[in-house]
Amino acid sequence: MGRAAIAVAVAGAAVLAGCTVQAPDGDGKRRSPVHIELPGDTPSPARTPADGDVDGDGPGTTAPAAPTAPTAPGDDKPSAAAVPPRVLWSRGDTGRDIRELQARLRQVAWLFDGPTGTYDDSTERAVSGFQGKRGLPRTGKTDTVTWQRLLRMTREPGTWDLYLMGGQPADPPDPRCRTGRVLCIDKTSRTLRWMIDGRTESTMAVRFGSSGTPTREGVFTVYWKSRDHVSTLYDSPMPYAMFFSGGQAVHYSPDFAARGYAGASHGCVNVRDEGAIAELYAQVRDGDKVVVSW
Repeated sequence: MGRAAIAVAVAGAAVLAGCTVQAPDGDGKRRSPVHIELPGDTPSPARTPADGDVDGDGPGTTAPAAPTAPTAPGDDKPSAAAVPPRVLWSRGDTGRDIRELQARLRQVAWLFDGPTGTYDDSTERAVSGFQGKRGLPRTGKTDTVTWQRLLRMTREPGTWDLYLMGGQPADPPDPRCRTGRVLCIDKTSRTLRWMIDGRTESTMAVRFGSSGTPTREGVFTVYWKSRDHVSTLYDSPMPYAMFFSGGQAVHYSPDFAARGYAGASHGCVNVRDEGAIAELYAQVRDGDKVVVSW
């Protein structure tokens, strides 16, 4: 079959397949809608794909299978798919890591309560605010990107930053607390154990006097209880006061409840949990032992 006959046959097949004949070009000649290479023809020179020409065959041709990631116009190299940062902690999580997160959020004034060790609503709101301020997705979840950003802006929290509002574990009780009814007060762990015959009935965080007005150490006894006591020396309320050494007493402190270990007493043993000390006050009797130790 001659070359002219081959061209006619191929063009006819294209029409039957649904192709349309192109409009005349500027020279008045009609062009076939398909490119035909005839035997003996010189191959067409290679072309650089234009913008939007993915496969190099010209606009309107069928592109190969899509790449795994979208490509920008004019860029024939597929970009790596964005991998979301790993979530470290989110609402409901608990533990020491959450305390550190909360302590660091306090340093940059995004959190004012705690640390509590529980990733609660206020922690989620604080994380979301921190993220939004720095152009990060406001998920409220602490992911690796958010955590690294917070680490760069803050210092390592100390023990009493982590337990600013209490919640720390108590150290083992002083041996003098092992017998009888005892208010066992430990300055090292800043805790008070209420113990009966060596058994711990309750434990609570406590605060002591400053270096100028220290809480005395030793073995004492409760010599007076005063439910709604007001200090005559400092004109400040001392609810649920249980006096054990001169004017020093175990009592509830609203300042401790508000400020935590950021403050100090005038020598008394402050308790920040009003419900806990109310129960303790109801159980302690005059004459019960008080041990204050390091």
